[in-house]
Amino acid sequence: MLAGPDSAARLAADPRVRIVLHGITGAAGLPASLAAVGAGKRLALASKESLVMAGALVTARARETGAEILPVDSEHSAVHQALRSGRAAEVARVILTASGGPFRTTPAADLASVTPEQALKHPTWKMGPKITVDSATLMNKALEVVEARWLFDLPAEKISVVVHPQSVVHSLVEFVDGSLVAQLGVPDMKIPIQYALTYPDRLPGIAPRCDLARMGSLTFEEPDPERFPALRLGHRAAAAGGTMGAVLNGANEAAVALFLAGKIRFPEIASRVAAAMDRHRVVESPTLPQILEADRWARADVERGV
Repeated sequence: MLAGPDSAARLAADPRVRIVLHGITGAAGLPASLAAVGAGKRLALASKESLVMAGALVTARARETGAEILPVDSEHSAVHQALRSGRAAEVARVILTASGGPFRTTPAADLASVTPEQALKHPTWKMGPKITVDSATLMNKALEVVEARWLFDLPAEKISVVVHPQSVVHSLVEFVDGSLVAQLGVPDMKIPIQYALTYPDRLPGIAPRCDLARMGSLTFEEPDPERFPALRLGHRAAAAGGTMGAVLNGANEAAVALFLAGKIRFPEIASRVAAAMDRHRVVESPTLPQILEADRWARADVERGV
């Protein structure tokens, strides 16, 4: 039996383990990700924060050891599948879909009165509190933009987001000839988890089938930047690189905790994260200690004055 802060990393590096399915939320999951790729495992990654914080370190270590990183987030799993339709040089952009969360149609002026209870009522997915709030602010898409930058070795300008309330199209890839290749399925995490575990094979699954005729219309819309100011922070962090991803993630974790504790208002989540990013001096090509220090600094910055 293992216990303690290093137990997940020890399990991930265990020589008896071939595939590590990683779903630890937040910065706490980074040591396990590094341990898994350092040991040359297949890392089935549902914890986007590891790549947001330390994408360069994690992916470089995976290349050194021959480890595989396969995404379990439904959006990145969809991109991974769609990318098999062409070569890397043929990709014009990837398009991540977002449900829009519970406040997709709420006027921006009304968001200041949003309660934690309202933010935790996601219309599609059942998730933990932190991830559910991220979906309400669309910070989850900001984090996913950074994750996609490292998973697929793409610049920030080749990653976009579209709101798709039905959550049936999980993401798309646009190729240079104008073709769009999408992965569709019911909103059920069994599908991307199974794909990551059995890749490159596809085996019969237990998830419900997607009946398009019964489902009816599928709609898409541009994210509202006034309602979802958090989204642009992902592109900013992806473009900046270095320690900015760690600041984005750490500041957001601290701000969400303050919101759930009733200490700040809903719009302050994004504004406090943005302010921390404004004040941060980016360290390029950071070491792990520098990444962890940026994370610590960002949390303290967000909590200052509360």
